[in-house]
Amino acid sequence: MSGGCCKLITGRPTAPFQKEETVSLRWLGSNTRASALPTPHTLVRAVYIGRACIAVAIYLAAALKFKVAAPLDILVTSFVLVATAVVTIASYWHTHVRGRAPGLTFLYSQALFDVALVTTVVHVTGGPQSDLTSLYVPLIAVTAVLMPPRSAALITTLVGLVYIADVFFGHSTPLTPDVAIQLAVFVTVAAVTAYVASRVKLMGAEREALAGELRQARLEAADVLRNIPTGIVTVDPEGRLLYTNPAAEAILGFREREWQGRPIMPEFARLAPEFWAALTATARRGVRAMRVEAVVRRHDRTFLIGVTTTTLDGAPGEGPRVTAIFSDISDSKRLERLRLRAERLEAVAELSSSLAHEIKNPLASIRSSVEQLARASRANPDEKFLTSLIVRESDRLSRLLSEFLDFSRVRVTECRPLDLHQVAGAAIRLVREHPDCPADARIELLGGPTPMEGDEDLLHRVVSNLVLNAVQAAGKEARVTVRTGRPEPHQLPGGAGIDNPVALAVNDNGPGIPENVRARLFEPFVTGRVGGTGLGLAIVQRAVDAHRGLVLVDSTLGQGTTFTVYFPAARRREEAA
Repeated sequence: MSGGCCKLITGRPTAPFQKEETVSLRWLGSNTRASALPTPHTLVRAVYIGRACIAVAIYLAAALKFKVAAPLDILVTSFVLVATAVVTIASYWHTHVRGRAPGLTFLYSQALFDVALVTTVVHVTGGPQSDLTSLYVPLIAVTAVLMPPRSAALITTLVGLVYIADVFFGHSTPLTPDVAIQLAVFVTVAAVTAYVASRVKLMGAEREALAGELRQARLEAADVLRNIPTGIVTVDPEGRLLYTNPAAEAILGFREREWQGRPIMPEFARLAPEFWAALTATARRGVRAMRVEAVVRRHDRTFLIGVTTTTLDGAPGEGPRVTAIFSDISDSKRLERLRLRAERLEAVAELSSSLAHEIKNPLASIRSSVEQLARASRANPDEKFLTSLIVRESDRLSRLLSEFLDFSRVRVTECRPLDLHQVAGAAIRLVREHPDCPADARIELLGGPTPMEGDEDLLHRVVSNLVLNAVQAAGKEARVTVRTGRPEPHQLPGGAGIDNPVALAVNDNGPGIPENVRARLFEPFVTGRVGGTGLGLAIVQRAVDAHRGLVLVDSTLGQGTTFTVYFPAARRREEAA
């Protein structure tokens, strides 16, 4: 059926950017819910009312003229009234009480009954001379709207045939120009109504398609905003919260349901003053912030966010709304610091290599000369003491230069498949035999087989340096845990760029690393241990960089330290070539 539809509004809550869900009763011949035509329920109800009025009117007309009316007319009008009442009540119960959408059979039955009713009324009131022949016009028009074009044409043809039959056989009247004009009017009304109805349906279908695309776009936009890791906040000119997505709640640590429609700017000023300042500047002066950095100070942690703001036009007479788009950039900042650290270490390594070569050969000559002087028979005790001191310090300086050369020569020379877990086990066994490893130290290896591609010698040095540092830092009753395996996706910092990573974690129960030392921990000659050279962790950093990995340190004073190293499980094609 054409012309529109009915909507049932469900009781489920609506989501952002989503209107109330509707369930349409799609009537036969209708493909739209957004039609400009009256709905089928409205048209059918109008048919019921018009039908009842006609039956009652014709019956009252016959009853009031009872004395002059023929008995057959009284009988016919009475039958028409009763039949109309029965059919109308049954039809109303079917469509409006039971809520059933009328099918084509139902519509045909209604149209046939209405044709019979109007023809009876026209016959009783004079046939071609009746003033009620115009009742055929709304009948044809409503049929053209409610039924498909072919069905409407069939009903129109039936109306014409029945009317001609009544003219010729019911009243024995020849075909006059008036009758021909009436038939032409019937056909014209049917054609025009059907054409207009089809055009309106087409427009409604186009509008419904556009509305559907808009609803889909809104749903997709809402879904994207709910799932992106970037926070979005919109406030009105008075600073009231209009919209926020889950990422914004997670980053700033507030709940939308607690602040929706309420002034939230004081809370932003408390959490992140720079964030509040960017929103305020945009609201007051229209200055859009681009990639502004703000510090968020929550009760559980402090971190950086990057903020961009923009304005949206509000209602007429109101100021602009301000939208802030922001994200946690602490991981990217951390990775940037790591890259800078790696670049500095590379520069230091090149300089160290040059200096070590320039110093080591003259130092060997000096040591040899001093030893010869010490062996001379004329050397007195003071001279022998001084020469032994020079030799001892020369040896220490030579060892330091050797470590410098080791630091500068950290390169991946032989990359092959290996098990990081086995490499860690071998390094732990070596550390247990080291003179600096306390006898009561407990080193535990956890995890399982961890296949990867790498330089076994460099990886062995990474593990041994980290484990030795851990037992030395923890001292007596050292408890060190080494774990290998595959990390969870959320454990790797965003933007690390390590494909298919494997992880090595070394945790100790030592005193922790002071903040001033932690910031420069991987630089050469930086150490928190008395007597340390400060090159062990620098070598670790260089070896990890050579494998295109990443090393992170987390330490809390009094609670120990954890070094976590991430390696790619396989080399890149261009590296393997």
